[in-house]
Amino acid sequence: MEEKSVNKTNTNGYTFLFAVIMVLVVASVLAFTATSLQPIQKENVRQEKMQSILATIGVETDRAGAQELYDKYIVEELTLDENGEAIEGTDAFQVDMAKELKKPVSDQVFPLYVADYEGKKYYIVPLRGNGLWNAIFGYISLKDDVNTIKGATFDHLGETPGLGAEITKEWFRESFEEEKIFDGSGNLVGVSVVKGDIDPSDKDDNKVDAISGATITGDGVSDMISERLKRYLPYFKKQTDIKVAIQ
Repeated sequence: MEEKSVNKTNTNGYTFLFAVIMVLVVASVLAFTATSLQPIQKENVRQEKMQSILATIGVETDRAGAQELYDKYIVEELTLDENGEAIEGTDAFQVDMAKELKKPVSDQVFPLYVADYEGKKYYIVPLRGNGLWNAIFGYISLKDDVNTIKGATFDHLGETPGLGAEITKEWFRESFEEEKIFDGSGNLVGVSVVKGDIDPSDKDDNKVDAISGATITGDGVSDMISERLKRYLPYFKKQTDIKVAIQ
């Protein structure tokens, strides 16, 4: 009796082997691609960070021009300890705020950027806090009285589009401009995002109008501004050229 020849490509073993080989090939290609793109991704993040810092003082730029303008207008990068003393040998730009906030305050470091733009001095403070679903973060710049806000930028990891995600919009960011962070007695109170009849022209009330339907995100913005800024009070109190009386 003549035996029928078996086509090995139709066997289960061959199919399994082929699948394993394809998985390994695809995984290798993806790993190689991810590794290859890492330097580009890191550079994009670095440039976007420069863009955000510059935007707080009114300097808008694309990623390609960020480095040049950053080098032009950011005249000092400081890393401070909880007493407001500069820490030598540290790179403020490389400080990971997410990691810092997991530490006790006494172990944290506090990056600070000093800008000179159009003959005026600005102090730029990184912000990070909690929104409704995930972290919110950004930068806020203070004029040389360290009381008046020049500008702010905000971003998030997972706020709801049309609600909490509105913190990234220009109209919301602009509402912080010229607001004061100290009350009339010289106490740091930050700027609160609140519902109600807010007069946008009153820049001494320490308040901006809330985003409709985004109360928790707004509270997160309020909390992170006051919490982060108060960490810089020891440094600001040491500066003899600051014009405002700080309690």
